[in-house]
This record gives sequence, C-alpha cells and structure tokens, in this order.
Amino acid sequence: MAARRARTAPTRETTINDIARVAGVSKATVSRVANGVSTVNEDIAQRVRKVIDELGYSPSQTARSLSLGSSRTVGVLLPDLGNPMFHQVLHGFNRAAAQDGYHVIVTDAFEDADAEAELARDLRDRTDAVALFAPRMPRESLLQLLPRVAPVVVFNRTTGKNAGSVLIDYHEGILLIARHLMELGHRRIAFLAGPAYARANWERERGLEELRTSEPGVEIIDVPCGHSFEDGYDAWPALRATGATAVIAYNDVVALGLLGRLSEEGVSVPGEISVAGFDDIPFSRFSSPSLTTMTSRLSEIGARIWEVLRAEMTDEPIREPIMFSPELAARASTRAAS
Repeated sequence: MAARRARTAPTRETTINDIARVAGVSKATVSRVANGVSTVNEDIAQRVRKVIDELGYSPSQTARSLSLGSSRTVGVLLPDLGNPMFHQVLHGFNRAAAQDGYHVIVTDAFEDADAEAELARDLRDRTDAVALFAPRMPRESLLQLLPRVAPVVVFNRTTGKNAGSVLIDYHEGILLIARHLMELGHRRIAFLAGPAYARANWERERGLEELRTSEPGVEIIDVPCGHSFEDGYDAWPALRATGATAVIAYNDVVALGLLGRLSEEGVSVPGEISVAGFDDIPFSRFSSPSLTTMTSRLSEIGARIWEVLRAEMTDEPIREPIMFSPELAARASTRAAS
C-alpha cells in the first residue's frame, strides 16, 4: 500500500500549477474541481481533491471570481463622499447588499462631472454591477454611459427606463417647506441655491418658480450658494442683503454652515431669521437650534437602491422609476414672522 504523503507547511504558497502537476491533470480541471463544477469525472475529481487536501491549497477569491464570472462585489460612485446625506443612503445600501452576500466598493468623484464616466467604467471593470449616486454629468452623457456599465442603477437621476432608478421628490419637498414658511407669515424668502448641474437643484428651482407664479404676494429670492458647510457659512453677506425673514438652504449641510455663521454674527435664529434645510441628516436634530428640514428616510432609500440593482442583475429588472416623497420635520429653527 502506498504511503500517504505527509502534509507539511509549504515554504511558499501552493498554486494551481502545483495541484495540476501532482494530480496529473490540467489547470482547467483543477479550477473546475475547486469551484465545484460537476462536469469533471468523479474519479479524477476525487484525485484532485485529495491532492488539494494534502498540499493545503486554497484558491484565491479573485481567481474564483474570475472563473465563475462573479465577484459578489458591487460598486458605488458618489459625487461627494463628504456629504452626510450620501452616508445615510450608502449605509442602507451597504447593509442590504451585505445581507445578500455582496461587498461594496465606493469611489468619490469629488464633484467632478467630467471624471464620472471614466470612474464608473473603471468601477464596473472590477465589480458585478454599479450604482451611480446623483451623477452630475449631462443627461446625454449619462444615457450613453448606462449600457457600458450595466447592470446599473441610478439614484436621483432619471434614466428614460434604460436602467433602474430611485429618486427623491425634491419638487414636492421644496413646495412643502416653502409653504410651511408662508404659513408662518414669511413673505420674503431666500433660497440658497445648490450646484446648477445637480438634478436636486433643478427640481427645487422648478418648484420655487411655480410658487412665484401662484403666490404673487410672496417674494422668493435666489442666492447662489453651493453644497458644502463652507458655502453656507460664506453665504451670509449675500443673504443679509436680501432682507429675507426666512431662508431655505439647498441641503442641511449648507443650512448648518449658515447656522454656524449666524451664531458668530449674533443673529438670532429663529428670532431674526428662520432657517430650513433639506435631507434630515443626523446632525440636523442636534444643531442649536434644531433644524427644520425635509426628511426622506435615507437608509430605506439605500436599501431600495440595492433591491433595484439586484434586480438589474437578473432577467427581471425593475425599470419603472421609484419615487420617495419627503416629509416636513418642523423644528426649532423656524417660527412665525415677527
């Protein structure tokens, strides 16, 4: 009876070539056996498994993924990882993906619309599918990109049903928060506008334009701003010049930056000016004063984005856009006009 080869700790990592040589089979056969492919003759498969056990071979996850055509990894491209709103959405997305056995790779575009397409293609080359969070690129560029990176889902941009999409109804949200201020008696309201290329800003502007038409007794004044804490902080001189009694910030980040500046300037909120934001990031409840904002169940949205992306990886994609309606969270930063 032949002696069993002793299993010893190798001086180098055992490779698929070693297994193939000792078992007297091809590398392709070893790969099929290691990946559980059933087309290999059972006698040969047993011989290969025996050598694998004796030599202590562990196939790399990368090699296994390439063999099976699946990495169990998906990519997310964000426009700005510094924005806490995306953190909340990403948290829900990542949690849902993990429950399905997927890992998530995140790439930040740093608000560079021109870089997004290349970043998305690179991300897709390394993953099974990608989620594009609020891409900033022009619509024509987005529609050209979608088939090149499929399976793909898009958050906060429409896709013409060329891919799954999940959106927040910013148009309805801005109407709700503006009407809240109007009901409090504010008749001169400033809007700290976000990036001109962002769909979220387009929809807000569309809603405000409707109010300008339907509410002639209310003046709504656009103040160019941005999307960051610094933008909100720096907007105070221009905002002060409008004489507004209330302001709607593009998002909570801008609103919180503004609140910091108003505190430094000794401006009472909401005594002298009411301040409202949008997104209900976690910091908003704990600011001083607590921030009136629009809440959108961001973690739930993230989980739904994953659901749509998972469907895109099957023969039954969900192509009807999914729209989330935000709700008003009225807090201490707004009150009746004096």
